[in-house]
Amino acid sequence: MPTSALHVARTGLEAQDMRIRVIANNLANVSTTGFKRNRADFSTLAYQDLRVAGANSTNQTTYAVGLNLGTGVQVQGTSRIEAQGTLNTTGNSLDLALDGPGYFQVELPPGGQIAFTRAGNFTLSPQGQLVTSEGYAVSPPVQIPQGTESISISPDGTISAVQPGQAQPVQLGQLQIANFANPRGLRSIGDNFLVETGASGPVELGIAGEFGRGNVRQGMLEASNVNVVEALVEIIEAQRAYEINSRMVSAVDEMLRNANQTL
Repeated sequence: MPTSALHVARTGLEAQDMRIRVIANNLANVSTTGFKRNRADFSTLAYQDLRVAGANSTNQTTYAVGLNLGTGVQVQGTSRIEAQGTLNTTGNSLDLALDGPGYFQVELPPGGQIAFTRAGNFTLSPQGQLVTSEGYAVSPPVQIPQGTESISISPDGTISAVQPGQAQPVQLGQLQIANFANPRGLRSIGDNFLVETGASGPVELGIAGEFGRGNVRQGMLEASNVNVVEALVEIIEAQRAYEINSRMVSAVDEMLRNANQTL
């Protein structure tokens, strides 16, 4: 029994350590554009059935309750919380935010794999192409002619530019917004990028503002949805749980020491 208790307490320590790592990552990205916080989800480990409820206790009676011993806890997974972050005005015409569900598309080198992001802090390449700060091209490609005086992007993602000597803007293209049946199934690969998985379902492309997709907001960026106060409360809860499991290890160790001395 003491050995089993040590194992259970150990699983609790490991689970709370992983929870602290998730919270630490959330807080580290509190200023990351478009970042979505994660939550650690827990589940029980397998139970040992020493006596099953309903089994025969005598020839004429059955046990009304069972005797089940749990073997601990594990982190079942991490869920990304897709709540909207605050939209902050930047005044930069190439800063874009999505007001609602959806993702911008970016082409990753090499091979042109498509990744998805909520971070719309875009800029122009030397060739006038709309790219991320790493130089990755937005998909579908958007080419801004040299000498463009101003760029306007409508809520549906239509990109227009005013050329020198022209009064009317010229339409350059339209952003396509990606959506998924299960956005939480997307896999994070760093640099604010997510990639499609079997759990997310296939990408569904469409126009911003249609079929539940968010509108494009020019001159704004979406802030991280991490709430510092909530994260601090979660840290305290995790610390207390870790401390209790540590005390359990100490208590079982003392029990074993007393048993050895007595026997």
